[in-house]
Amino acid sequence: MTSIPPKPVLLTGASGNLGRHLTKALSALGWTLRLTDIAAFPDPVPHNATFTKADLNDGLTILKLAEGCGMILHFGGVSTEHPFEDVLGPNIRGLYHIYEAARREGARVLFASSNHAIGFHERDTPLDDDCQFMPDGYYGLSKAYGELMGRMYWFKHGVENINVRIGSSFPEPIDARMLSTWLSFDDLARLCARATLAEKTGSCVIWGASANTRTYWRRDARDAIGWAPEDSADPFAAQMAGRISTNPIQERYQGGGYTVIDYTRTAPPPAKLFPR
Repeated sequence: MTSIPPKPVLLTGASGNLGRHLTKALSALGWTLRLTDIAAFPDPVPHNATFTKADLNDGLTILKLAEGCGMILHFGGVSTEHPFEDVLGPNIRGLYHIYEAARREGARVLFASSNHAIGFHERDTPLDDDCQFMPDGYYGLSKAYGELMGRMYWFKHGVENINVRIGSSFPEPIDARMLSTWLSFDDLARLCARATLAEKTGSCVIWGASANTRTYWRRDARDAIGWAPEDSADPFAAQMAGRISTNPIQERYQGGGYTVIDYTRTAPPPAKLFPR
């Protein structure tokens, strides 16, 4: 199998931390990239890439950027917890523009989803890819919506999509929770490459985490695209020991700190989601 896609790849959110690493890693493979972000690209643009400053709310520009592309790596939008009105435009309307562009071009989409789409699952409950959505904020809610949009576009229009529920993608883990959720930059780049080059994907979910033995997550579609993480948070276990918060809600749920943002309950919810 060739390691270079036959068509250009559109990368949104290119100016963010993950987008910048993906630009470097994929351009080094010889890929032709079209980069876009609402913020200026802070690095030299690789010779086999172009950058266009654009807002995801601008559907016409997104359509033009996607012309001739075979894959859209969608990392754009609001990437942390924000008020609903801040999330609404880029993460809901913007995603619609991405999927309409993919439908027109017959392109595949990799959607940068998040563990915050399932953040209110408890940490002692291992999850498979078909677990119930339990978003821990407006950001996580937009990611759950994004996965459902991909599912609809697959069944209604045949648009293939890979929904990567990214855990915590940093150069290194920074707290004890990340011993379970950490995704190395290199594992992320390899995942994007396999998602792009795989023969078929349908609409699927992959847990975006490295090979961490303390993981919260189990079954997903990684074997179908031929991806296996090569890095692990395990070597950081000793230095991360004890790096936990003092908030019992934050430590109870997989979403960590996002679960306590604007949290107003006076007591934790019952163990059963829908008590009778």
